Amino acid sequence: MRQYDIFIVDLDPTIGHELKKSRPCILLSPDEMNQHISTVIITPMTTKTHPYPTRVPLEFQGKSGWIVLDQIRTVDKSRLIKKIGELKPGTIKKVKAVIEEMLVD
Repeated sequence: MRQYDIFIVDLDPTIGHELKKSRPCILLSPDEMNQHISTVIITPMTTKTHPYPTRVPLEFQGKSGWIVLDQIRTVDKSRLIKKIGELKPGTIKKVKAVIEEMLVD
């Protein structure tokens, strides 16, 4: 399990406008964290959304979708069902830029 791997993650139960169900999510937590503690930081992906400054478009497994960086969360590793891929370097660069814009002065 490495940073920027894509896993199917069981996000239920959820509340309100949180993205629901089992869906692809990207591991954002650094490898050191992934190796030593029982939680990981993830962000969900979706195919149904509108362009927002906090969302990064991508093509994955033949589908157009979005990385939803406004819904970053920490989950227990037991929610990770299976690895299905990893982000491409160009997409990683875009994700980092949006996170920097969101969270760093």
